[in-house]
Amino acid sequence: MNATRKTKAAPKTKLFVLDTNVLMHDPTSLFRFEEHDIFVPIMTLEELDANKKGMSEVARNARQASRYMDEIVSGVEAEIAAGIGLAGPSHDQARGRLFLQTEAIHETLPAALPTAKADNQILAVVMHLQQRHPGRAVILVSKDINMRIKARALGLAAQDYFNDKVLEDTDLLYTGLRELGPDFWDAHGRNMESWKRDTRTLYKLQGPLCAELLVNEFVYQEADPSKERPFQAVVREARGNTATLETLVDYSHTKHSVWGITARNREQNFALNLLMDANIDFVTLLGQAGTGKTLLTLAAALTQVLDAKLYSEVIMTRVTVPVGEDIGFLPGSEEEKMTPWMGALEDNLDVLNGAAEEGGDWGRAATRDLIRSRIKVKSLNFMRGRTFINKFLIIDEAQNLTPKQMKTLITRAGPGTKVVCLGNIAQIDTPYLTEGSSGLTYVVDRFKGWPHSGHITLQRGERSRLADHAGEVL
Repeated sequence: MNATRKTKAAPKTKLFVLDTNVLMHDPTSLFRFEEHDIFVPIMTLEELDANKKGMSEVARNARQASRYMDEIVSGVEAEIAAGIGLAGPSHDQARGRLFLQTEAIHETLPAALPTAKADNQILAVVMHLQQRHPGRAVILVSKDINMRIKARALGLAAQDYFNDKVLEDTDLLYTGLRELGPDFWDAHGRNMESWKRDTRTLYKLQGPLCAELLVNEFVYQEADPSKERPFQAVVREARGNTATLETLVDYSHTKHSVWGITARNREQNFALNLLMDANIDFVTLLGQAGTGKTLLTLAAALTQVLDAKLYSEVIMTRVTVPVGEDIGFLPGSEEEKMTPWMGALEDNLDVLNGAAEEGGDWGRAATRDLIRSRIKVKSLNFMRGRTFINKFLIIDEAQNLTPKQMKTLITRAGPGTKVVCLGNIAQIDTPYLTEGSSGLTYVVDRFKGWPHSGHITLQRGERSRLADHAGEVL
């Protein structure tokens, strides 16, 4: 039996037909199919050509995909019909082959599918290849849901492009916090060391759970009758089976209020500990609308800019969907053009300005003018090539950014700059982005455990009892 298994013929590689939106979403998809072959229809090239102009992310990706293909076919034109061997972007190892359409394909499509439409011409190519290679799996890869539905209705295999996904299941996404079980101290506190640093207490523990903890991950334990209040701490070091925990500043108490704002729940307290920590350069906050992401971030920013003077000013930007499109049709300067997108900023500034009771109406007006003078609103369109030094950079609606756009923004940070990304991955408006492939999901997963970054997923809405009830029943 074993000998039979060894001599059994290996299954044939698959042939993937790429839709245009896959290349415009991820130009490196040409190198992502490992040992399998890929086929690029001529209509895909036509659509790339039609979408290459402009400064949008889609146009840049279309140009990059064309450059990759030009590099692949240059000097090997005679091999196009037989398939050109592919290597990764770094040309490290050979993979499958690239086939470009070099023959006219006249496949009969149902009358309901007009052949003038580009999608239908690509479907005709898939049908042709399926008939030409009956013993081989021919699969259409498309980010377009309706395209995949049409393909399956015609009896063709179709699937989404999954290679860009950070996680298959976003329920597994790092939340930044962990609840300690009731037996945690019994299992890990036998050889515990503790000491004071400023107003905080540090604990050095040993045990099996310590190996799972990440630096800057928050841990908590609900209060029991023997304790005055719940235990809350952050992981400062994690090495092997040893971890060091540090207790937190209690921002739920009025004496630790941040620009008049106090934490209303456990996750908000964790978020403020990250936002107010000068040693943390990069913070990500996820949560539904109304969980306080923008309010907490602005309060922390204003306190550190105007009171502590750790940063020179606040830079706030927000993804304007569709991302990268020109905002020139709106009147005024860059900041005035961004005003329609910044309603959330204005709403939260009203709350923060109302927290200052001194001085009456005149005092509040003066405070608002001072605040506005230290907050700059910028468009994502003009971020390339810039460097922000000693700034507090806030990226709102970050779930609508691709991983590439997120990298472009974060790498703008110069010395002394703190970057905070806010978003709700359940509300993605950018075409072809999903919860698993969003740039926000990408950075949360990639930055976890770095000593100078932190993440919290906010759970509870804190707008009003009406909003809370609406969220439950509607």
